[in-house]
Amino acid sequence: MAGFYIKHYLEPQFESLGKDPVIMGSRYIDIFGKGINIGNYPTFVATDDSRIRLTTWNVGGFDGKIYAGDFCLFTPGVRIAAATEIRIGKGCMFANSCYISDADWHGIYNRAEPVGKTKAVLLEDNVWIGDRAVVGKGVTIGENSIVAAGAVVVKDVESNVIVGGNPAKVIKELDPSKESFTRIDLFKNPQSLEDLYDKLDRLDLEKNSFLTWVRSLFFRNQRH
Repeated sequence: MAGFYIKHYLEPQFESLGKDPVIMGSRYIDIFGKGINIGNYPTFVATDDSRIRLTTWNVGGFDGKIYAGDFCLFTPGVRIAAATEIRIGKGCMFANSCYISDADWHGIYNRAEPVGKTKAVLLEDNVWIGDRAVVGKGVTIGENSIVAAGAVVVKDVESNVIVGGNPAKVIKELDPSKESFTRIDLFKNPQSLEDLYDKLDRLDLEKNSFLTWVRSLFFRNQRH
């Protein structure tokens, strides 16, 4: 049933959705607007109380676009909203309830004016945005950098650093020569990845029963 929903309802809402997506909680992913493009091997994890929302503004002379590279991870509550352009590199990870936006969404002096000021956002490869962090308009975040939980980023972030606070500042420099393992590396061995997802499915479903499954079809919003 989930596969049918993804193929015939969710996937057509994207301008492009790459091959072999892993989508958990497909009914809790909201796509608003056109021009939303996701690369190959993405992972989406959404829940009924913490939906993923990808939004573009395509009226009033604006033509928002979202481009995400291969191997990206989107977790519950992630919101990405573009009135101009948000471009995301390969292997980027978005933790719970983080928010990325390229616009103010209202004028500063005319607050009935939709969108207000806009400026494109760029996240380079392997960027990790932490829990409830915010990335504002015009920001570029360099390769491999991490935005700590709760940080508010309003200025560019160089590569290979961790930033935190409001406004976000560098709190640690990363050693680019040190061996690391990224989501891009994870997908270099498809069989190992498939085994990992199978293991996660077994852990997630081990306490399920036929009765529980039937109950979930009729009482989706109730917790058991």
